Amino acid sequence: ILDQKRTTLSHLQVQSIQQVVARQSHQKRMPNFHDKYGNAILAGGGIFCVSIWTYTATQIVIDWNLSPVGRVTPKEWRDQ
Repeated sequence: ILDQKRTTLSHLQVQSIQQVVARQSHQKRMPNFHDKYGNAILAGGGIFCVSIWTYTATQIVIDWNLSPVGRVTPKEWRDQ
């Protein structure tokens, strides 16, 4: 009789677990914060970064001095 009760109890536990799993599989997963706003935040950050660098590169006056051609004049050679 004790063994039969354990079997019945075990069977009921398995059935209840199966019911919970079946209920959870039919429910739709709610989107979280990243699902809702992740791509928008990523795009906004990219646009912000590009706009700041564009502003910096175009509005700040920087004398780059990339080529020394025509600017460097050799000194006269002096014998000692």
